[in-house]
Amino acid sequence: MRRAFLIVLDGLRRDMVTPELTPTLMRLRERAEAFDAHRSVFPSATRVVSSCVSTGCYPAKHELAGNTMVLIEDGRLVAHDVGHPGFLQHKRKVTGRTLARPTMAERVAGIGGAAIYSNVSPGAAYAHDPDGHGTVFHRAGSFGPGRRPVTGWTADRITADAKGDRELAERFVADCVLGAAKPALGVLWLAEPDSSSHAYPLGSEAQLEAIRSADATLALVLEGIATARGQGDDILTLVASDHGHQTVKGVIDVDAELVKAGLKASMESGDVVAASNGTSVLVYVHPDHAARTAEIGAFLRSQPWAGETLGVDRMHEIGQAPLHGLAFAVSMAADEDANAHGIPGRSFAAKPAAGKPDRMNCGQHGGLARYEQSPFLMIAGGTFAAGTSRSTPTSAVDLAPTVLTHLGVTFDGLDGRALQTG
Repeated sequence: MRRAFLIVLDGLRRDMVTPELTPTLMRLRERAEAFDAHRSVFPSATRVVSSCVSTGCYPAKHELAGNTMVLIEDGRLVAHDVGHPGFLQHKRKVTGRTLARPTMAERVAGIGGAAIYSNVSPGAAYAHDPDGHGTVFHRAGSFGPGRRPVTGWTADRITADAKGDRELAERFVADCVLGAAKPALGVLWLAEPDSSSHAYPLGSEAQLEAIRSADATLALVLEGIATARGQGDDILTLVASDHGHQTVKGVIDVDAELVKAGLKASMESGDVVAASNGTSVLVYVHPDHAARTAEIGAFLRSQPWAGETLGVDRMHEIGQAPLHGLAFAVSMAADEDANAHGIPGRSFAAKPAAGKPDRMNCGQHGGLARYEQSPFLMIAGGTFAAGTSRSTPTSAVDLAPTVLTHLGVTFDGLDGRALQTG
């Protein structure tokens, strides 16, 4: 039986995959093909990457633009935290669809189905199967086909930390990898080391311990997969991260800066909305105020905290589209300087929504800077050559076509390519 498993160690940047921190990953590298130029997407944020992984498409096609994004509702710009459990169902009411492209869960529904075990935000978890073709296990609510609530074990007590990762992984192995149901696709998405990278400085002992813990949890999963392979299953194993991290060197309230410049009426106004995405920001302009767009662009490009600023004419370069008034995509300014623990890569961060902390000197991501765009990827099984590496660029959108090719599922219209073909 052909099966595929995707295990994600959220937020682990590629240069932190070392013999000292990640012995399991180093052993895996000896029997997998490694992709040494693997990149995230934009924004390099988990809810966006989850949507790109599940659909094989960039945001311009699947239409989930950011961890925070805007919808035009009743003629107004309305900002949303995509991590909210009900966001995708709300988006369906507003736009007529959750994601605008089929997910892997939908594509494999007829050949064994998909099971997703996620320990990150609800929005990121449900982006793998928002329309209920398979099964999603998450603390905010677990759903089976038809989005019917799961009975029995529901992941409701799983915590978003190393302990919760371990418990979720044990369940994943017992039920998804070795259980009788044998779904064609199994996804396990761990919270660490991302949770700790946001809470502690990169390179601090607490952050490094989170990496070690995630690597140890991975060992448990790989052992289960080896057992399933020994029982005759033809398994493709993809182990990856979704993005890396930069150190936050300053926090900028972009809405306040626009108000101060006279380009936004007030902090509460809906003429212009800056949606923070960590070390990036999506700036939306209401159609009634489109005449202000050029001035806003000139302002953004003149600011020392703004790095690359892409308007409507260049959004296609990063897989975005001017939907719902999106006028500018800004990757916050970054440098290569090291933090207090010797970890290089610092960025400005856009001030997050009310109630979320500003974590100076801790990890953050979302933009196009070097280290946040340096996740890792290793693939074992199928035609992938053990102990080799590939230097050609790859991206999160390549995972879906790679999985679907292994499972024998035909597809078209994806942005990514099957990595079996080189």
